[in-house]
Amino acid sequence: MDNNETIKYDCFRGCVVTKDSETDETRCTYRQGCCKLEDYNWLKGANDGTYPDLYEVRFKNTRKAIYRNDSGQNIKTGDLVVVEAANGHDLGIVTLEGAIIGHQLKAKGLDAETTEFKRIYRKAKQLDIEKWQEAIAREQETMIKARRIAAEMGLEMKIGDVEFQGDGTKAIFYYIADGRVDFRQLIKVFAEEFHIRIEMKQIGARQEAGLIGGLGVCGRELCCANYITNFQSISTAAARVQDLSLNPQKLAGQCGKLKCCLNNEVAVYQDAQSRIPRVSEPLEFEDGLAYLRKTDILQETMYFSYDKSSDAALYPLPASEVREIIKMNRNGIKPESLRDDPAPYNPEFVTAVGDDSISRFDSPKRKRSRGGKGRSRGKGGHGKGTKPAE
Repeated sequence: MDNNETIKYDCFRGCVVTKDSETDETRCTYRQGCCKLEDYNWLKGANDGTYPDLYEVRFKNTRKAIYRNDSGQNIKTGDLVVVEAANGHDLGIVTLEGAIIGHQLKAKGLDAETTEFKRIYRKAKQLDIEKWQEAIAREQETMIKARRIAAEMGLEMKIGDVEFQGDGTKAIFYYIADGRVDFRQLIKVFAEEFHIRIEMKQIGARQEAGLIGGLGVCGRELCCANYITNFQSISTAAARVQDLSLNPQKLAGQCGKLKCCLNNEVAVYQDAQSRIPRVSEPLEFEDGLAYLRKTDILQETMYFSYDKSSDAALYPLPASEVREIIKMNRNGIKPESLRDDPAPYNPEFVTAVGDDSISRFDSPKRKRSRGGKGRSRGKGGHGKGTKPAE
């Protein structure tokens, strides 16, 4: 990068903005992998000519759509284009082209022959990019003012984000509300304050987390900001299937709702549980009754103990073998014993490091020696165990 250039990464739109301080020229380039819900063209280079004029154009955060190129210009992935909008025009970045467009249309339930796609007017010029950047610079200040106005009017809503149109004449206000909100008066106040056309769009708590982004407790990027586009309903039943502790603080994500990742492994656990027999009574052996103490669902292993209230000595058994023992007990047959084979399993107590101690990061304090205390007594005195000067 030149010393005269300033660089800014816009991960909300997936681009890098550079400005030359000498010429005052603004350049914007597409940075793949930087934006939320990035598309990966796994059919790159396999262009069969089926969708030559259709392109996917993305805007701020997760807003994207399919547009038809009527400009006659040669457009490719990464180009900034001026597209048709309901009023005026918008500016976005081309992210997909070629055969992959067919899969995107199928996922959205669109037909390429019957759907009327909005048009791509042309490639963005320098004046379009500068006007677009001026509109983007107004978004943060507009959002702060909008939140203050909504609070002063006493509306039970939260302005989550603001997105300006490319020509700076319109803005989309994303808001969150638990109930129905009458914001007709609010729109009038916004129009007088910001001198633009207003569009209000309600989103949920999970969608807000996807717009803002962040890191989860796993240390990775939030799933809603990375790849999830359709939010499915999540209940505590998903946690029960996986034998998780029903602790609201551990099951809730940054949005305050149940974590989306709870649904990721539900099908695997349900499949494993279908092969695990239901044990309603203790297993009968010749040397006593064996009680079920715990079950490892994924490994399909069940642990039994002869003591009904103790886990001191647990005997692991495969779920398939437990099923056979249950059949034997129903026919009045008792196996010999569990004490011979397999060997008992003694669980070790494991605790989270410093889970209940907030001072675990503090360095331990040194203990002062008693001899040091004696030596530090009154002036001219002799400490304990020291030899007086001759």
